[in-house]
Amino acid sequence: MIANIFQSHDAFVGVGNGYSSRLPRHDQGAAKGATGREQVREGHEVSGDGTSASKQIDAIVTAAGGWQEQTLAHARAAVRTADPTVVEEVKWKKPSNPMGNPVWSSDGIICVGNTLKRAVRLTFPKGALLDDREGLFNARLESKTVRAIDYREGDTVDQVALTGLVVQAIRLNSRSGR
Repeated sequence: MIANIFQSHDAFVGVGNGYSSRLPRHDQGAAKGATGREQVREGHEVSGDGTSASKQIDAIVTAAGGWQEQTLAHARAAVRTADPTVVEEVKWKKPSNPMGNPVWSSDGIICVGNTLKRAVRLTFPKGALLDDREGLFNARLESKTVRAIDYREGDTVDQVALTGLVVQAIRLNSRSGR
């Protein structure tokens, strides 16, 4: 089922080769950045072994397993549907989280995905500035800037409402210049 979601979504946004839509192919040139990671000319990181961020996120989604895999895949599809040119990155790799976290950005971070013990969380760094008409935000509600959505087992991802929040976040980032 997850493969079908990715295949149909990838066909929709023209990703079929496993790279994110704004991430050029490695054979178009890469240079070593200050971090020692290869960086594609536009600044999108790939790991030292040449794995694109999109493929790393595929692995993160698959590793989540079960309902968390399905939920994260649906959330990812909604983000990518909002704007097929969204940049996918993997950030914050550390010993306690060696795979890192999927991050979607466009003129700044739109949202970050996390798999928690009992939830899949999408965190919007500027979420307090978004108009959450559908009431998706259910975590980090006391923060002055950040809002999050925790999806628990049995919850469904409202693709239309989530896509709407992502579109708002993209517009906010483009207006604020980050």
